[in-house]
Amino acid sequence: MCRNIKTLFNFDPPANQEQIRDASLQFVRKISGFNKPSKANEHSFQIAVDEITQISSRLLRSLETDAPPKNREEEAARAKAHALMRFRA
Repeated sequence: MCRNIKTLFNFDPPANQEQIRDASLQFVRKISGFNKPSKANEHSFQIAVDEITQISSRLLRSLETDAPPKNREEEAARAKAHALMRFRA
């Protein structure tokens, strides 16, 4: 999976539309192989990002869990510490 796509479910505060759109953009980039599409593909690329953003928003609203929400800052610090340990060598 693309490492730039972050988990968005079960955080306090919940993911906002910008975060969902950013993840959708990363997904479309990954599956299309384009970081920036050509003019010929730009329209299709943007439609895909828009549709995936809508679907992802709907998915996140419909999911349920009994687990307590995670804190974004704590998760980011944990990921940073993990990366330091992983890439230290």
